[in-house]
Amino acid sequence: MADAAEVTHATDAEVFAALPAVLIDRDNVEHYRGLLARRLLINRCAACGYWVYPHRPLCPKCWSWDVVPTQVSGDGFVFLCTLVHQERDPDAAPGEPVSTAAVELVEQPGLRYLAPVVNCPPDRVRLDMPVRLTWVDRDGVAWPAFQPSGPIEGGR
Repeated sequence: MADAAEVTHATDAEVFAALPAVLIDRDNVEHYRGLLARRLLINRCAACGYWVYPHRPLCPKCWSWDVVPTQVSGDGFVFLCTLVHQERDPDAAPGEPVSTAAVELVEQPGLRYLAPVVNCPPDRVRLDMPVRLTWVDRDGVAWPAFQPSGPIEGGR
């Protein structure tokens, strides 16, 4: 894993310009800067190692203010899944639902990231299905998504 200084190069102005519809603040700007570099960065406490997501300026476990954006592996398991029926995904067929999952990342129990599940039919997404990070392009910006990392039949 690498810290944010090793993987991000966009200025604050570039982050704001690339993501005008996103509410960006001092606690999450490094996360979005990482997305522009196709890196999934989540704050991690430098004092105790606890992953802090959603992004906050201090660790809820040890109360340290020393949280650092750190790249995660992108490996995890589907913890929760829902089908979104709004036609917002330009890659989905009209009327086809889009799978969106809370993926529990392997870095820490309870560390979950919400993103679409791609390269898998919506009715085949299962709880506990192993997934890995991938990227989908929307309006010239890379967004995190997950795809199966093992047999699609896996999970429950």
